[in-house]
Amino acid sequence: MADRPIIRTMTREDMDVAITLAAAEGWNPGLTDGASFYAADPDGFFISELNGEPVGTISAVRYGSGFGFIGLYIVVPAMRGKGYGLDLWNHAMTYLEGRNVGLDAVIEQEQTYKKAGFTTFYRSARYEGVGGGTKPDGVTPLQQLDMAMVAEYDRQCFPAARDAFLQAWLSPSVVTAFGVVDRDRLTGFGVIRPCKSGYKIGPLFADSAGVAEMLYRALKASVPDEPVYLDVISPNKAALELVKRHGLHEIFATVRMYTGGAPDVALKKVYGITSFELG
Repeated sequence: MADRPIIRTMTREDMDVAITLAAAEGWNPGLTDGASFYAADPDGFFISELNGEPVGTISAVRYGSGFGFIGLYIVVPAMRGKGYGLDLWNHAMTYLEGRNVGLDAVIEQEQTYKKAGFTTFYRSARYEGVGGGTKPDGVTPLQQLDMAMVAEYDRQCFPAARDAFLQAWLSPSVVTAFGVVDRDRLTGFGVIRPCKSGYKIGPLFADSAGVAEMLYRALKASVPDEPVYLDVISPNKAALELVKRHGLHEIFATVRMYTGGAPDVALKKVYGITSFELG
């Protein structure tokens, strides 16, 4: 029998183990997150095993040439306190060596990540509401739009290009997504996907509070009477006003942290992040 766990790169099937662990932690993953996440960087997901049984998981997704994001960092409860998680962490950070690395940390672990070289830049929070209402005029199903235009808009709000991820994330067989176009220019888009419980909106990117309002109303109208979740960042005051206006309530918070400084992105356009796991 092995004395220490073996860390290896996940297969696509291993992603389902990671998603199951995330669900057990109460993170409420999307029903098809495994496939979409894996498309972002098939070499960036790691699993630790002891005698063939899972010990823990972590994702260390490479975006472009200079950015990376840590997520899905979970150790099976019975295996905690043995240093196995630290081994996973070191493996992941080695994979991202030389990059500016981001993560969303639960508040209780903020100081731990600071000791590991991360700096806090802002607070994020998950808000819960309920679906329903009427879809407003002026929104267009995203699959009817040029995906190159969508990817270009996404790049304003995310630190690096992530075309392979977006192609999987925006699959019309998996999600409902809308955009708003003004004079042939995309002014925002939003996505809602089914989760273990209810539906999550993310991303929700928009040029203005008015566009964000239209997209939010359209997305929640697609899931009447279902729980709806939106992850909002504190620098965007208009996003905080949106959740207040619609009566959403905060259910937990994280902090966004980076090793190499905050990337140059349009935070005022970020009304809802894509996911806490992949940024």
